[in-house]
Amino acid sequence: MIKRLESLDALRGMDLLFLVAISDIMEELAEVIDTPWMAAVMECFTHKKWEGFSPWDLVMPLFMFMAGVAIPYSLGKYREEQFKIQNSKFKISNLYWRLGKRVLLLWIFGMMVQGNLMALDPDRIYLFTNTLQAIAVGYFFSAIIYMHTSWKTQIGIAVALLLTFWGAMEFITIGGYGGGDYTPHGNLAEGIDMMVLGRFRDTARVIDGQVVVKESYTYTWILSSLNFVVTVLSGVLAGEILKKKTLSASPSKGRTKYGLPAGKGSLLLAIGIALVVIGWTWGIVHPVIKHIWTGSMVLVSSGYCFLLMGIFYLWIDCMGHNKHLTVLKVYGMNSITAYVVSHVISFKSISKSLFFGLEQYVGDYYQVIIQVSNVAILFIILYIMYRKKVFLRV
Repeated sequence: MIKRLESLDALRGMDLLFLVAISDIMEELAEVIDTPWMAAVMECFTHKKWEGFSPWDLVMPLFMFMAGVAIPYSLGKYREEQFKIQNSKFKISNLYWRLGKRVLLLWIFGMMVQGNLMALDPDRIYLFTNTLQAIAVGYFFSAIIYMHTSWKTQIGIAVALLLTFWGAMEFITIGGYGGGDYTPHGNLAEGIDMMVLGRFRDTARVIDGQVVVKESYTYTWILSSLNFVVTVLSGVLAGEILKKKTLSASPSKGRTKYGLPAGKGSLLLAIGIALVVIGWTWGIVHPVIKHIWTGSMVLVSSGYCFLLMGIFYLWIDCMGHNKHLTVLKVYGMNSITAYVVSHVISFKSISKSLFFGLEQYVGDYYQVIIQVSNVAILFIILYIMYRKKVFLRV
């Protein structure tokens, strides 16, 4: 039986802790503490407006990367069984049904999180707008690729997808978009989303018969899906490395290279460094832009993900520093629940009832206290689920 990867739960938990708790509290603090040092700190909690990469830009790629790491663990047995002709219990159609259901649920949750479905307004129904939907696309195709190909072929497919995206951005022009244009409103990915999604693109409104999207909205999804798959595939590669008992054998000497668990962590770190260097180098001609998920951004972000996964694996699974991880596990083992609930349900009315009358004594810090209370309520819910071993998965 494969031992559960505690480092993955902890890393996923850290990602969610920042996303649904720390960032919200920091935003409220920044409203009160108007100082240069706080402004500098908040840069770490802010996406780059266009080119470049901030720590906060890593949150979404890390979420997707970890979805990929889990694939060899969750689908490994199905991959082995599909090659056993004598095993009549396994049907590949069952797996595709499972994957399809997961995609559908993630898609619906994504629309809920974005606030579109919950508005009960037909004019606010948008189709492709959210991290969960990007995960759905990346997970679906990565799972299929994993089921039917070797790790070498997976790397080849990832490289082909990166080059396809790059080639399309550089050499294809449609309706005035593209042709090497990497500006917010002139790139090919933007043009494809405008033409294909139209009224169903996030923030879109029909004004005088024309579809108008907020000028500030520059995220793209359709062409970027090629690289969503690559991000998840990079996690699959990390998962395959971690799952293997050994990484490579030396028959002549009868011993295993990287046979020790620590060797896996070292390999993850080495791959991470290589990807970061390659990504930033490619970024000289193919800019690092998270909004459109460029190939260079994929390599840079995946490199950082490999580094974090390697560090967490070495520290937790190899060195045994697995105490005091409860907070991270609470978030990490119910990550989808934490993400959806934090965006869909507001606990402010409860918090304001609990701390009614306190505002006159704490002034501007009242909103900080309310936000801390909101975070605490969500944590209590997740903690009860954790203690009861209730883990909601899609």
